[in-house]
Amino acid sequence: MQALRYTPIKETQAQIDLMHTYSIRPNETTYELLIDRLVHAGHLETAIQTLALMGNEGIAPTLNAAQAVIKLACDLHFPRLALDLAQAFESTSVRRIDPGIWACILVSSSESLYEKGVLTAWKKTVHDFGLTPDEGCCINVLHTVGRYGLAALGLDVILVLRRMNILWHEHHFAPVIEALCVVGNIEEAFGMLELMRDCDIVPVQETAYPIFQTIRTDVDKLDEAWGILETMREQGRKVDVVALNTIIQASVALGDLQRALGTYRAAGDLGITPTVDTFNLLLSACIAVSHRELGDRLLAEMRAASIRPDLRTYERLVVLCLTQPTYEDAFFYLEDMKSAGIKPTQNIYDALIRRCVSAGDTRYNLAVEEMLEQGYDMPEKLQNFIARGGERATPQYPAGEDRPRGRQRRPRSEDETPKEILELIPPLSKN
Repeated sequence: MQALRYTPIKETQAQIDLMHTYSIRPNETTYELLIDRLVHAGHLETAIQTLALMGNEGIAPTLNAAQAVIKLACDLHFPRLALDLAQAFESTSVRRIDPGIWACILVSSSESLYEKGVLTAWKKTVHDFGLTPDEGCCINVLHTVGRYGLAALGLDVILVLRRMNILWHEHHFAPVIEALCVVGNIEEAFGMLELMRDCDIVPVQETAYPIFQTIRTDVDKLDEAWGILETMREQGRKVDVVALNTIIQASVALGDLQRALGTYRAAGDLGITPTVDTFNLLLSACIAVSHRELGDRLLAEMRAASIRPDLRTYERLVVLCLTQPTYEDAFFYLEDMKSAGIKPTQNIYDALIRRCVSAGDTRYNLAVEEMLEQGYDMPEKLQNFIARGGERATPQYPAGEDRPRGRQRRPRSEDETPKEILELIPPLSKN
């Protein structure tokens, strides 16, 4: 059988059949050679059937044979099968699976986000055998941590990264914050933001997105989150501005503009200086209620605090102007952002064009030309909108067929903001 290792697999199987013909019983070495051939050919199912056949015949597989099948299962991304095979072998044998095979199970499980496999293989690989996974494997383990709320494992992974002399970054801590939110531990999630600052890691608004998803569901959770920030301040701990912005973001998502403004006004009590993200979130709230006057006040406060507007700020300012009956300032902010060296997004041009077309303003032609000069393509939906003169397409009904009865659309006044423009507002959940 060793001489046949470079021949087709059917030749090896023929030798097994010939052994049965002469009443020669295969032993564990024979099956090891057969399994080795099957593994190299990638025949996982047949290899498992061979292991089952050995069990029926009362023959225990060799360590090499078992590990070869487990390794193949990992390579083919079947971590659950690989873990079951490893545990089954160790439960019936005095021999232990090699550390390298457990490392393969860890890699395969983390790539597939298999919770049980990650927990079991991490303990075996890191704690029992003292092996150190590479950073890529650790990142995959952190992804599993975030999905299933395994905060303790996440902290363990971060410590392993430090032992590897790998500099911590935001993407190392973000899954731990997500894991804490999965189990509802908002206080520790806010504490992780504090820890990141202490480690000279700057959290971004997306880092706290799991916190936002947790507290946005109702006002009680929002109040609880605010109480946690006040307690942290009373204890002499640092409250991160991202935590404050998350409270504002959740207030805006709940449609509570007063709460959002109150949180912003209370920033000084928490020892926090608002950032451009803070004002961008508040401007989003102004857009939702078409409150141009409040938006102007916020912009004035922003400039008084020497905070420079960014792309998102200008995008919100333009859309806010377009929610008003008179929207001349939208073009002013468009020119202002270009003079500041910020390239307008296609959403800005899209909103301007739709507003002008809806109002019968021929300046939409200039906006179209400028959008094309900026390198953007003309979206088909926008082109159809212009062709219809701002009217939505109405279905045509055959002659003699009545229009379906139903709720009649309320006619829109000339001063009302077209729905197409409001749809261009950046999602609040993404800041």
